[in-house]
Amino acid sequence: MKLLETISNLAGKYFAIWVILVAAVAYFVPAPFLPLGGYITILLGVVMFGMGLTLKPVDFQLVLKKPLPVITGVMAQFIIMPLGALLIAYILNLPNELAAGLVLLGSVPGGTASNVMVYLAKGNLALSVAMTSLSTLLAPIATPLILFALAGQWLPVDPIAMFLSIVQVIIIPITLGLVIRKLFPSTVEKSLNVIPLISVLAIIIIVSAVVSANVNNIATSGAIIFTAVILHNLFGLGLGYGTGALMKLDESKRRAISIEVGMQNSGLGVALATAHFGPLAALPSVIAAVWHNISGPILATFWSKKPVKEEIEEEFVPRAASPNARL
Repeated sequence: MKLLETISNLAGKYFAIWVILVAAVAYFVPAPFLPLGGYITILLGVVMFGMGLTLKPVDFQLVLKKPLPVITGVMAQFIIMPLGALLIAYILNLPNELAAGLVLLGSVPGGTASNVMVYLAKGNLALSVAMTSLSTLLAPIATPLILFALAGQWLPVDPIAMFLSIVQVIIIPITLGLVIRKLFPSTVEKSLNVIPLISVLAIIIIVSAVVSANVNNIATSGAIIFTAVILHNLFGLGLGYGTGALMKLDESKRRAISIEVGMQNSGLGVALATAHFGPLAALPSVIAAVWHNISGPILATFWSKKPVKEEIEEEFVPRAASPNARL
């Protein structure tokens, strides 16, 4: 178990590097990775099951105790990122599938890796976890409706089918994880440090599958997609921080909202795009899986050198002790 924990920590620490390496291999040698495309939904379910194993009732207490920062952050998540994607798609005149894929990326909930980035950035970890949890639970309703309103101009959107997909790949696995944790708490606690390894492997396989299926598309549209995803991410990070400042929240909460808004659940974006729009629409989420795990650590490192004062929320301190369990 110790060896697995060590490997898991290394996998989480160098996640971006592994994603880049595997994506490069899948691009230049696509054939071995093509059959993996059929397992994207299952793999994302595995990641969400791991998230369910790490959740505790305390993760949702902040929503009831101090709802304003959480609600502010989640509203920013589902307003700033979809509208930002829409604006960028228009400015860059993206093809239909890529435009819809970028809006989809902006419409999914926050990614679980954001919790680690917030912790490293000396942001408010309790707020980060609460935002990730709440936005994920709202996703079955919010994501299809946002896509129907904004992306329907490019591709047909079936909100009901997308709702069922999100329930299948997010809500059911998370619920199952919560039940397993409730029934076998001691066993789950012993295995929490290995969860990052499973999540990293699953996301790497997802990335490799989509890259291998889009070699020609990447060759012809790679530059503009990278530009769109980077702009979208910076847009979210900047306006997320600005939203916290506008609401007069303290610095630690501004950092948490910034990172939560800017970092999306790219794995969900890949799964939904592949299932409902096609492999080309999955490209923005694939690029995001790489870029978000580059920009996130850079920002976290910058902020980590600038200590902040924050409100002490003692009941949430134990969650900060093991952020890697949330990768």
